[in-house]
Order: sequence, then C-alpha cells, then structure tokens
Amino acid sequence: MSVEVNNESGTPVDEKALADLGRFVLDALRIDPLAEVSVLLVDADTMAALHQQWMDLPGPTDVMAFPMDAADGPAERRDPSAPPGTDDGAEAMLGDVVLCPSVAADQAASAGHSTEAELHLLCTHGILHLLGYDHGEPDEERQMFELQAQLVGEWARISKRGPIRAPLPGTGGEVRDTAGGRRA
Repeated sequence: MSVEVNNESGTPVDEKALADLGRFVLDALRIDPLAEVSVLLVDADTMAALHQQWMDLPGPTDVMAFPMDAADGPAERRDPSAPPGTDDGAEAMLGDVVLCPSVAADQAASAGHSTEAELHLLCTHGILHLLGYDHGEPDEERQMFELQAQLVGEWARISKRGPIRAPLPGTGGEVRDTAGGRRA
C-alpha cells in the first residue's frame, strides 16, 4: 500500500508515522494492497480556502477527504452510482486526506492528548471517509466512530503512540474516550 505524505503546513510532523498509520488502517480494513492514499498537511489559511471552496463553510477545519476511486473500497461501502473503479490490477488512487496541524493542535489540547495523537485520529477519520464511511446519520456515525476508535486504539497499542482519545459515537464528535481506547 502506498501512503504519500506531503507536509506543506510549516509545522513539523512525523510524516513517516502518518504513512505507517495509513498503511495500518488500509491493511486492517483489507483494502487492496495496490491502493494509494495521499495525505497533505496544510496551514490554516489553505484549509480555510478549501473548506470554503468545497463545503461552503468559513474558517479552517481539521480534516477533509477527497475520494477518487470509490469502487475500490470495501464492497458494502461502494456507491453503485459511482464510476467503475480500476479492475485491471493497476494501482488505485483512493483519494486525498487533507489535515490542518494548527486546528489539530487546538483540538488535541481539548481532548487531552498530543497533537500527534489528534493527527493520527484525523488521518484515520479521513481514510474512512475515502472508503465511503460517513457520520451524517446516527447509525452511520455510530458505525464510523466505533470503527475509528477500534483502529486508533489498536494503532496506539502496537505503535506505542497514545493514548488517542477518539470521539464517542452518538456525541457528534464532542465527547472523547477519556480511557484512550483502554477498557476496564
């Protein structure tokens, strides 16, 4: 799996760790090993411009996902109206995940974990969006946030990076798992 990380944010970030996380998430979800994901880190002004252009919302946001080859995700997540994916064995670009480290830093302080942990959570969130997961409806949110928490919890355990306090399902992303993925 190819995960390319490009940091244009001006903020130092462990790019290798983000690439390793991306490969971990794709592998855990059994995505085709030829799949590619691009992760771009940008400054707040760039993110605000993207947020306005694509979501018609002001100000910077934490993560945006731009899917490309939706048919290459898990079968149950495929949009039947989407164009056909690659079926010739060639590498498939799943899409781009755009992260804003300055917004992540603010959120990390509120969540009670490191900026790196927040970036790992957001990168996982963005990859799930590339694969067709969403959180617009309560059932979708529950499914996506439970999977997200499972993935970042396992990532924190095996990479020894953590805790990562994922948003709890049913809270609109506002309440975090204060156990950092650990359950009693």
